[in-house]
Amino acid sequence: VQLQASGGGLVQTGGSLRLSCAASGSRFRINPMGWYRQAPGKQRELVASITIGDSTNYADSVKGRFTISRDVTKNTMYLQMTSLKPEDTAVYYCYAETRRGAYWGQGTLVTVSS
Repeated sequence: VQLQASGGGLVQTGGSLRLSCAASGSRFRINPMGWYRQAPGKQRELVASITIGDSTNYADSVKGRFTISRDVTKNTMYLQMTSLKPEDTAVYYCYAETRRGAYWGQGTLVTVSS
């Protein structure tokens, strides 16, 4: 499975960004999908995940600000990020699971300036 993440960039505090993750090459159903992030000097942490039935899970730190969604027909997942804070600065990685295992995208950098 190949995952292509995009949409990162530089934004001011309070701004918004939308990340996308396009999945391709899977022979098996992809479920769930999600986003992790890793800030400098910190461990990678789960940001949000979504199942094929649209059940979602969010880290407490992003609840009410981030929204995860997916278009099953396009095998694409999105992360709408609003009210961004400097502490949201990190490399964001998309991941996907199939019956064969877990797969990771290359990461996209989100930088929130204060």
